[in-house]
Amino acid sequence: MKIAVIGGTRGLGEWIARFLKSKGFDITVTGRDEIAGERVSKKLGVDYTSSNTSAASHADIIIVSVPIDVTSSAIKEVAPVMKKGSLIMDVTSVKEEPSRIMQEYAPHGVEVLPIHPMFGPRIRSLDGQVIVVTPINKGKWYDKVYNFFKEENARIIVTTPEIHDQMMSVVQGLTHLAYISIAATIEKLDVDIKESRNFASPIYDLMVDMIARIVAQNPYLYYSIQTHNKYTKKTHETFISIYKELNEMISSGNEEGFVKVMGSAAKHMDDLEAALGRSDKAISALTEEVNILKGSVGKEVGLRHIYSGKVHIGILKDLSPDFLTLDIDGKKTKLKLSNVEILSDKEMYDLKVENYPHKTYYVSAVFPENCSPDIIVNTIEDLKGVIDASVDDMYRGSQIPSGKISITIKYEVINPDARFDVENLLKGFGAVIR
Repeated sequence: MKIAVIGGTRGLGEWIARFLKSKGFDITVTGRDEIAGERVSKKLGVDYTSSNTSAASHADIIIVSVPIDVTSSAIKEVAPVMKKGSLIMDVTSVKEEPSRIMQEYAPHGVEVLPIHPMFGPRIRSLDGQVIVVTPINKGKWYDKVYNFFKEENARIIVTTPEIHDQMMSVVQGLTHLAYISIAATIEKLDVDIKESRNFASPIYDLMVDMIARIVAQNPYLYYSIQTHNKYTKKTHETFISIYKELNEMISSGNEEGFVKVMGSAAKHMDDLEAALGRSDKAISALTEEVNILKGSVGKEVGLRHIYSGKVHIGILKDLSPDFLTLDIDGKKTKLKLSNVEILSDKEMYDLKVENYPHKTYYVSAVFPENCSPDIIVNTIEDLKGVIDASVDDMYRGSQIPSGKISITIKYEVINPDARFDVENLLKGFGAVIR
C-alpha cells in the first residue's frame, strides 16, 4: 500500500513516515526543502519528492501533515489529483476547516477522514496514545484505519469536527495560554528556575516540567493553535474574566468569594479521588527510578536513552540528583538522569542475547539412571545467562556404575561465568561431573 505524507520531512510528519515505514508500508514524503527531504529519505528508507501532486496522484492514502496556516492550501493542491478509491487524511490541531476543504476538493470516490493525533514526535509508539477521529462518512477506509489504530493499542476518540474544535479550545487553547503565561511571568520576575526547585513541592516540580515541555515546542505552531480555532477566543475571554475576578477578590480581601469560586470549581472537576490518585502516581514516578538506581550502585544496570533509543549496559558507579556514571568495559560514561529509563531484567537479557557473543560448552555428569534429562535441561535453561541447553549424549558403559547413567549436556551462554552456575546446579542434583 502506497502512503504519501505531505510535509513528511520534519516534526510529526517525519514521525508518521518513520512509524508507517516500520509497519511495512510503501512511504513517500514531500517537503519544500530538498536537502531535508533527501536526508529524511536516506535516514528512513522512504521515497522523497518535492512535488505534492506527484506523490498524491500515485498514493492510496494521503496524510496532510503541514503547518495549520497552510493546511487548507495543501489540501486544495493535492485532493483534486487523487485517484478514485483512495483516502485523504489530515493531522492538524483544528478539524472544522480542513474537513470542509477536503470534502469540497476531494473528487468523487475519494474518502475523507480528518484525524488529530494528541501527541508529538517524541513518542516511540501509539500504545496508550489518544487519536481523535472525526469521520464525515464512514466508508471502507474508516474501518481499516480504526482497526489499525486499535491493533496498535491507541485510545481512539470518535467525534465530529465541531465537538473536537470546541474541546481543543480548552484542552489546547486554554492550557497552552496558561502555561506560556506562567513561563513568561517567571521570566519577567527573573526567577532562577533551578534554584526555585530547591524550595519546591513535587507538584511544582511536575508543573514546571509540563510548562517547559510546552514552551520548548515550535512557537509558530502554538500560535497557530491559538489563532485558528474559532472557539478559542471565547475560552480566552472567559479565562481572563475569571482571573480578574479572583485577583479582585484577593486584592479586596474577599475571602468568602474566593472560597466560593474555588469550591465550586472543585465540585465541577471530574472524580477528584481518581485525579488525586493519578497525580500521586505522577509524583511517585519522579523519584521511583532514582530510588531503584540508589539500590543499584555497584551493580550492573541497563539504561535506554528516551530520545535516541541507544542502550547503555554497565556498572553503576555514581549517582547524583541530575546525573549518573556507568562503567562500560572500563570506560566511564556520564548520562543525564532525565534522559534515560531503566531496562527491565528481561529487556536487558534479551538485548544481551541479541548483541553479545555466545559461547558453547559441554559438561558430562553421572546421574541416577531414573533421572529425567528433560527436567535437568529445562532447569539449566532457567539459569541467568544461559541461552539454550540440550542433551548431546547419554551413555551406559563399563565405566559407569550400575544404576547410573552418564549424560553429556550442551549449553550456550552469554557470560562464560555462567558455566560455574551450571556445574554447581548439577552437583546440587547429586550428579558427579566427569
